[in-house]
Order: sequence, then structure tokens, then C-alpha cells
Amino acid sequence: MKTLTVATLVTCLTVGVIAGSRMPMAAEPYHLGVAFGLTGTGAPYSREAVDAIRMAVDEINDEGGFLGEHPITLFIENTRTKPEVATSVATRLIEQDEVRAIIGTYSSATALAIKPICRANGVLHIATLSNSEDITRLDPSPYTYSVVPNTYMISKAVAIGIAKLAEANDWKSYVTIASDYAWGRSSQEVQVAMLKDLAPDIQLVGSFWPPIGYVGFNAFIVAIMNEKPDFVLASIAGADNARWDAAVRDYHLEKLTAIPGGLISVTELINEADWLQRGSYGRARAPFFAHMDIPMMANFVEQYWSRYGRYPSDWAVMAYDGVYALKQGIEKAGSIETDTVKDAMKGATIQTTRGELFFRDVDNQLSVSAYFGRIGDDLAYEFPIYVELQEFKGPDIWRPEEEILNARALSTGN
Repeated sequence: MKTLTVATLVTCLTVGVIAGSRMPMAAEPYHLGVAFGLTGTGAPYSREAVDAIRMAVDEINDEGGFLGEHPITLFIENTRTKPEVATSVATRLIEQDEVRAIIGTYSSATALAIKPICRANGVLHIATLSNSEDITRLDPSPYTYSVVPNTYMISKAVAIGIAKLAEANDWKSYVTIASDYAWGRSSQEVQVAMLKDLAPDIQLVGSFWPPIGYVGFNAFIVAIMNEKPDFVLASIAGADNARWDAAVRDYHLEKLTAIPGGLISVTELINEADWLQRGSYGRARAPFFAHMDIPMMANFVEQYWSRYGRYPSDWAVMAYDGVYALKQGIEKAGSIETDTVKDAMKGATIQTTRGELFFRDVDNQLSVSAYFGRIGDDLAYEFPIYVELQEFKGPDIWRPEEEILNARALSTGN
């Protein structure tokens, strides 16, 4: 048997160390956190968002990962649409999984809950579904970015659209019904204020506030019918929205009063195609068919269909854009270091499925559009779409910068 002297062994080890030092080291993987309400009220939208995120991550990893050398590892958590759960989830993603960014969440209340945690730990927070404007308007965090039209932007689009309908139909009274949490409260408040300015002759005769996760809307339907409004303005989302729509159908409320401007995303257009009233009006956040002329959207729709056998929802579009916003921020920074990336994203112009957009300096809000239109059939699809769709560009509908600064000063007492 061959033996090695101490000198020979040392020589071999030294050569091995030198040879090893010349071998390329594997680049550090990028840990990306995803936090959505995968069960409960937020499940329908959240699952579609996660599918889009998985697809985006696979595309980027096929090219070597971020910067071509940092493969993405996904860590997906369920917030259950509860702020206290979201807090625990975000903490676990940061402390245990060592994520550099968190994409999420569903429900503005959960987004507001994880925002300070991400800021305290220097972790990026990209809001892709939750859209209360207070996520970026008040107590601003340099780590939080929004790629979804916020409640002010959506509400302004809805108010403009409804004011025109009110004039055409001689509507004089209305009621609101909105989910009783951050998103619903913010949406209702802005819509009522804007309608007062745009259509001062219309009177608000009732406001109804079902809690998030509410099961039976029958009592609310009866109360609304008793008010005999000319129209109902609803701000309800997710599984709650499906239950509200079912109650409307059961009570034939749409035959007694108009219900314009409710949230009718691609999810509702597909799932409720058989009974959705053609000619009715709704709001949407990112309908894919509005931007099929943009190559990135056309490719996304084709690849999404090939992978999942269905068209992407608004929620899938925004989640996909969220991943690519992060990718472009990293490319601009030339680094995966979070502080460098968040600085690079500040005011950045990025390519999205919805076109070339930019982050506004004052609040890190992306200049995305909001949509309002009339529902009808189109031969290109087996479900109804918006056949008369109004696109309101972000810079035309977001809150003026001066108002944001004033609100921040009031909130801090400065």
C-alpha cells in the first residue's frame, strides 16, 4: 500500500487549496418571499398571483437568475388574509428564510402590517394586489413600492365614469357598500368625495359595511332595496365579491337598480360569464386584453395560456410585473444588495406588460392605469370582456403630490 509522508501530504493539500481557489464559486441565490392570502377571502386572486410569480421566476432562472448569476429561490407563505398572521409570516420569511424582498400581499390591512417589518429589516416590499393608497401615501418607506393602481387612482376613474352615466341616466341618489377594512374604507371615502365634486346633485342615501370574510349579504341587499337608490356603488373583492354577486343575482337587485363601477376583474369575467349582465359597467386593475398590442403582454398571455390553460387575471398580470420590476431594479443597480436596489428603483422607468411606466419619487407608486368600462361579448373570447373600455393613465388620476405631502405633515404633526 502506498504511503504519504507528512511533507507530501502538506504539498497535496496546498495544491488542492490553490486549485480550488481557481474554481468559480457558485453565485449567491436570491431568496424571494411571497406572502398572499392563499386561503380565505383572498384565495381566488392570490393563487392566480402566485402562478404568475412562479412563471416569472422560472423565466428568469432559465437565464441564470438575476444578473444572469443569482438563481431565485421562492419562499411562499399564506397570510390567511389576517394582519396578525401576515406579521408572523413576514418575520419568518426575513429571519428564517433570509429573503431580500417580499411580494404581496392580498388585503391592504396585511400590507400595512408587513410594511414596517420590511423597513426595519431592510427588505424590499413590492405591493402587487393590495392597493390602499396609505401603503405609500402615509409613513413612507423607502423599501415599499406599488405596481397596482391605488385606491385613489381607481376611485377617480370610477367617479369620472359614474358621473357621466349619472348625467346620461338622470340618477339622483345612490348607496355604497364596501368591505369594512383599509381598502374598502379608502375606496368608499375617495369615491364619495369625488362624486360630490363631479356630480353634486347626486345624494348619498346609505352606506353599508360588511366585514371582510362576510358570508351572507341578504340583509344588506334588503336594506339597500329599502333605500330605493338609483344606483349602488360596491367596493368588495375576492371571495366576498363572488358572494355579493351571487346575492345580487338571487334577489334580482340589478333589475331594481343600476350597479355600476363594481370590481369586475378578469377573474369575475371568466368565473361569472354565464350570468354577468351584458351592458353593465365595472372597474378593473389590469385587464390583459387592454394591452395585447404590447409585446411583453402578448408573450405573457401566450406563455401563461401554454402553462396553465387559461387567460391571466388582473392579479396575475400585476404579480408578474412585480417580479420584473424587481429584476429591472437589480439590473439598474448591478447588484442584489437591497439598499442599492431600492435606490435604483427610486424614480426608475421600467418595462411592464402594461407598457413603459415609472415610479413616482414622492410615493414609489408606479404610473399604472385604472380601467372603467361596459361589459359585452367579443368573438375572440369565450367570456365577456370590456367592449367599451376607458383607460385612465396613472399621472392623470393619482393624488397630487402636494396633497400627499400635506397629509404626511398632518399625520406626524409637522
